[in-house]
Amino acid sequence: MITFDQILNEIKICLATQADVVQSIDWLVVNRDLNGRVRLIVPESLSGDATKLEKVRCLAAVVSERLRPHAHSTAAALLYDESQEEACKGASAFALEGFGNVWVADRLATEGDWAHIVSESSGAPRVVFFSIKGGVGRSTALAATAWAFAQVGKRVLVLDLDLESPGLSSSLLPKERQPQYGITDWLVEDLVENASSVFQDMRATSALSHDGEIFVVPAHGAQPGEYVAKLARVWMPKIAADGTRQNWPARLRRLIDALEKRMEPDVILIDSRAGIDEVASACVTELGAKLILLFALEGRQTWTGYHILFEHWRRHGVANNIRESLQIVGALLPETGRDDYVSGLQDNAYDLFADTLYDSIPAGEIIGDHFHFEAADAAAPHYPWGLKWHRSFAGLRSLHGRLNDIDAEEVSSIFGPLIRGIANTLGVEKIDV
Repeated sequence: MITFDQILNEIKICLATQADVVQSIDWLVVNRDLNGRVRLIVPESLSGDATKLEKVRCLAAVVSERLRPHAHSTAAALLYDESQEEACKGASAFALEGFGNVWVADRLATEGDWAHIVSESSGAPRVVFFSIKGGVGRSTALAATAWAFAQVGKRVLVLDLDLESPGLSSSLLPKERQPQYGITDWLVEDLVENASSVFQDMRATSALSHDGEIFVVPAHGAQPGEYVAKLARVWMPKIAADGTRQNWPARLRRLIDALEKRMEPDVILIDSRAGIDEVASACVTELGAKLILLFALEGRQTWTGYHILFEHWRRHGVANNIRESLQIVGALLPETGRDDYVSGLQDNAYDLFADTLYDSIPAGEIIGDHFHFEAADAAAPHYPWGLKWHRSFAGLRSLHGRLNDIDAEEVSSIFGPLIRGIANTLGVEKIDV
């Protein structure tokens, strides 16, 4: 018996042995349901061709037998639909590598879809702070970035989308400045057409704003209330009166668009949930980010996690849609043994990109839309922007007071490469940290 990870390879073997049948039909969809069981979907028009239909039924039987227990019975192994688009509707769909007319339709239990890459937003540039693991200084770096941008007069919108582990707002807002509501409140009230009642009271301005402004939208308000009960509902799709359905990432985009229209920021900084879950997938792939910062510690957990994610993009054929937005951040560089640590970080980051997202052309060359950076190219997305560990910034609890007293020289020493990298990417001048 096979396991889930063997399904696609076994499918390819089945289809290759029946290549004449596969090539004789317009399209074929391999439908993988919520339980991981497979059946085939073919055009309805085949019902008028008895000879071809019999061959397709035989193919479905072969697939059913070979993929057990990850396949429906032979009697239920074949479905029909009017078009490939309809057959893939509501699924995470991708072309099966090596076959020009075969698609895989994955039916997922979650609304998040790591393979759905939304085009870059046309408004203020959005920067997502993401990591595979927590505890890497991601939220602290975002707060310092907001501070630095406000120092030069920029209007910064900060969103705490680490909904299951909120805390960023406490680093930028003292308790008395916390707004009444947060993102979870809006998402829940939106389900019952009541979002307008909380919209005006879900943001506050940080006292750290200086010459610019820092608008903070927290995960929850000053009084979290029934936060656990609300959190269990934020992922729900919204069903309108006319029956149309809007999934939760689309609802989240609608909220951000409304906040952007209201506050007219120069840049939007988004603190994402860590890990490969549906909250993080919405932040990384479905909010139209211009820049996605991938925080990394040198270690097996980091590179295994990112390899899983990058390989998923490659397999689904969407790597080209996101790779130019990515940037590795070397998080919490140690005070001792830093050179060796950074060297290992650079080598592993390069291997990750070369194995999955870079094209199979000589390193350092760009051929049309194909590129492959050299390992030592400091302008490459794999080349880490360093973020030093420093005991005075080791936690968020006192960060608000810490930034009140900090000077630009200390920020430059700790966060300089990161802040300058973001500023250069966004074309922001005057930031000299």
